[in-house]
Amino acid sequence: MVQAASWIPPLFRDLVPVFADAGLVLGEEATSWSGPRRWWGGLLDVEGLVLGSVGVAAAALNVLAGTPGRFGTTAALTAAAFDSYGYLRIDGRGIQGFAPLSGFRRTRDGWIRLHANYPHHEQRLMQALDATTAEGVAAALAAMTSVEAESAIQARGGVAAAVRNRQEWLNSRMGRAAGTGPWIEVDLASGETAGRKPGPLSGDDPRRPLAGMRILDLTRVIAGPVATRLLGALGADVLRIDPPSLPEIMDQFVDTGFGKRSAEADLAAPGNRHLLQELLASADVVISGYRRGSLERFGLEPDVLLAAGPELVVVSLDAWGSTGPWRGLRGFDSIVQAATGIASLYGTEHHDDGWRPGALPVQALDHATGYGVAAAAIALLARRQELGLGGSARLSLARTAEELFSFQPPPPDPPIQPVSAPGLRSMASSYGNLRYVGPPLLVDGQPLDYPGPPAPYGSSVLAWA
Repeated sequence: MVQAASWIPPLFRDLVPVFADAGLVLGEEATSWSGPRRWWGGLLDVEGLVLGSVGVAAAALNVLAGTPGRFGTTAALTAAAFDSYGYLRIDGRGIQGFAPLSGFRRTRDGWIRLHANYPHHEQRLMQALDATTAEGVAAALAAMTSVEAESAIQARGGVAAAVRNRQEWLNSRMGRAAGTGPWIEVDLASGETAGRKPGPLSGDDPRRPLAGMRILDLTRVIAGPVATRLLGALGADVLRIDPPSLPEIMDQFVDTGFGKRSAEADLAAPGNRHLLQELLASADVVISGYRRGSLERFGLEPDVLLAAGPELVVVSLDAWGSTGPWRGLRGFDSIVQAATGIASLYGTEHHDDGWRPGALPVQALDHATGYGVAAAAIALLARRQELGLGGSARLSLARTAEELFSFQPPPPDPPIQPVSAPGLRSMASSYGNLRYVGPPLLVDGQPLDYPGPPAPYGSSVLAWA
């Protein structure tokens, strides 16, 4: 067992007031784990971020369950969970990675990172560059600076970021905004509960402390679904709702869909708006992961939800945070890495075409943000159990990137050691036999598993189980 209490607690700081407000104490027992401290290596302490984010979730669970030390993690479980997409096999098939137009591309003065995994984003990218083929995209980018291309693509609703070095990012308006505020921004509800009183948590199964909790999952892609995947593993009834006009990438959905139900619904339709209100009336947690402002027309902003029900827990995440010129833009882990200086820092020389930008060994910003979202939801539920009041929390991928830059391995810098191979598990599903890695948590020393496979996409009704 390795102890590193000198470096993980910065991620704990934002949740300490939540527990203190309810007369609870957040211990640091989850700063212990088994296995090495460094296994990927590299210029940034990615291991510190991933162990820290899972450690925060484990610590919050220990407070919620009232059992110090029950929940913990290991280096092997954490490393595998952060690469769950890479380990997943569907009937023996490895899953698809980035789409052909996604990735780094040269511009007139440097590099840009494109994201075209979703058809609508690919279409907007093509329109912005007046191109119809990959060759046309390359030709258009070669005639533009990275920032010109970034601005043109963003203006059409596409997703791209110029590859900036760290100082360029810090000197930008968006970079200065992204570094402000806490990693988890918390707003605690006050006053009297206007609706139903929260019931006690089930104590029947120590692996499922969230049994009976109802979680409305309005997230897509990776970070938000990772959070709700963990909450589902802990026993919550998680209902994910996707818009029919924007179907999810199916392999991605399967990876993050364990232990949830899935509905497809246009929330703008009058009948569905009524069903949404019924869901909200008996929900315990709402988690949203859409770009800022996109859910306002449905009354799903945190302040609106908490005004109607102060006992509710609301956690939201986005790419760029609540301030700065990009606060309403779309973004993904790879795009945030490009903008914030990570891709530049991880660049390497290639013998055939010179220097190229690089990437982290895993999509750590997505996953770490997801575990931060889960930790915030758990912490606010613990407060609600004591006071009857919930609250809201916000996180962003860009703020998680700033957290990563603040991490330093404890001195002396530990050597790089390989982690043990993950214990792959098997589960039958409507998609075929799934080989997968489980959640990054131990419960009383035993690995946690998911309670069931991903549901068929869109197969659930707009109602709680």
